[in-house]
Amino acid sequence: MSNLGKKRLPIGIQTFSEIIEGGYYYVDKTPVIERLVQQNKYYFLSRPRRFGKSLLLDTLRCLFEGRQALFEGLYLYDRWDWQQTHPVIRLSFGSGVMRNREELDARIRHQLRKSREYLNLPTTPKADIPGEFSDLLELAHQTTGRPVVLLIDEYDKPILDNLLEPERARELREGLKNLYSVIKDADPHLQMVLLTGVSKFSKVSLFSGLNNLRDITLSQEYGAICGYTDADLDTVFSAELPGLDRDEIRRWYNGYRWGDQTTPSVYNPFDALLLFQERRFAPYWFESATPTFLVDLLAERGMFTPQLAQLQTEAELLGRFDVDQITTEGLLFQTGYLTVHQVEEPMTGYWVYTLGFPNQEVEASLNQALLPALGLEHAAPQRLTLFKCLQANDLAGLEAHLKALFAGLPHDWYRNNPIAKYEGHYASVFYSHFAALGLDITVEDASHHGSVDMTVDAFGHLYLFEFKVVEQLPEGKALAQIQARGYADKYRTAGKPIHLVGVEFSREQRQIVAFDTALI
Repeated sequence: MSNLGKKRLPIGIQTFSEIIEGGYYYVDKTPVIERLVQQNKYYFLSRPRRFGKSLLLDTLRCLFEGRQALFEGLYLYDRWDWQQTHPVIRLSFGSGVMRNREELDARIRHQLRKSREYLNLPTTPKADIPGEFSDLLELAHQTTGRPVVLLIDEYDKPILDNLLEPERARELREGLKNLYSVIKDADPHLQMVLLTGVSKFSKVSLFSGLNNLRDITLSQEYGAICGYTDADLDTVFSAELPGLDRDEIRRWYNGYRWGDQTTPSVYNPFDALLLFQERRFAPYWFESATPTFLVDLLAERGMFTPQLAQLQTEAELLGRFDVDQITTEGLLFQTGYLTVHQVEEPMTGYWVYTLGFPNQEVEASLNQALLPALGLEHAAPQRLTLFKCLQANDLAGLEAHLKALFAGLPHDWYRNNPIAKYEGHYASVFYSHFAALGLDITVEDASHHGSVDMTVDAFGHLYLFEFKVVEQLPEGKALAQIQARGYADKYRTAGKPIHLVGVEFSREQRQIVAFDTALI
């Protein structure tokens, strides 16, 4: 530790012993690990990439192997029976890309062999993969006299890497099913099983027969099993906070939630650690992997982008994910681009989830990535112009800018792109252009795809926009609608000038034909 009270930042480090012995910051997850170990036997956990899943599994490995010295000063140190060790088998599909069943099978056999060597187990006669895996679990139990702890990391990555090639993805899915099918019958030899990944594939497609696998993805008590809470930042990382705006850290990076409103929201560790290292706000997590597949899928499905800020869905759709059936809600939620904002049970047993962006980083970055798919090829200079108009509170300049923006959408793009025929497209361009700037935006209503009502809080002013698609001529209704709906009422006490802006867009002329304003 330095004389400033700072430790090292564990960026990209997934090995528990290295973090503890190397003088890195560590957020103690052992209280929630204790609950995990005591409650059930078979677990499944889905979290987006770079959320600390691998570190969680390595912590469990060290715990069950009885490496007591590593846990000194942590919650479980004097609450764990260190004499009760268990053989640990850890499989991971996190590294490399497997393009066919042959490569997958070779990777599986390699890991089974390494596990056998790690546990000093004798070799067994060559068999197929289920046979080798089954022999490994049984032999580890028999040799040590204790049942096995089985940890599987990135269980789904071989499939996810090949989603653009459904035939290949199905082939790899069958290869993984061949491996995971062993778990059910190996029950007598198992102490605990935890599988982690990004997505939740249906039990039928991957875990045939393993009906007692408890999915803790949306369990309130495990909401903070991965990631950092606000309290973690204020205590563990307190030495890193001076010089950084605490409210902006929260607005930019906090907000991931897996459960109802009582579940703690968390930060992605990758974001927090890189912010502390670089001392500047940037989309660190988003830029660590380009969501090309997601952007293409949203464009292909004509996603109404204002709806991303408040997307209602059923619990079933959040968990439904398979090669042949990828729901938009499930993909956005499981990959971390949307998170849970609200959970309701309007009727017994019928659960409705309201999803939205977790934070400023994701809202701005995803909308920025979507703009080219919406037809805005030169988004960066256009964003700068928007910024200058709002900074100067120049409504005439804003009108001219938005007209130029829509005039710049290429005509051949309209002809060749099916999304342009969809009335929600124009409102999507309008909303995503503002959202990509990283402004504080509230979507008031996104229920009708031909319009969007949104509030923008920028540079000491509030702007209430009604963007409405009309057939040809201005109808003058957009401004009247904002006034009639009373969206401004709740902002009157904010102490900021409120500008009502009614924008009407002609579908036929493909241009803004009315830009009416009123100051409150």
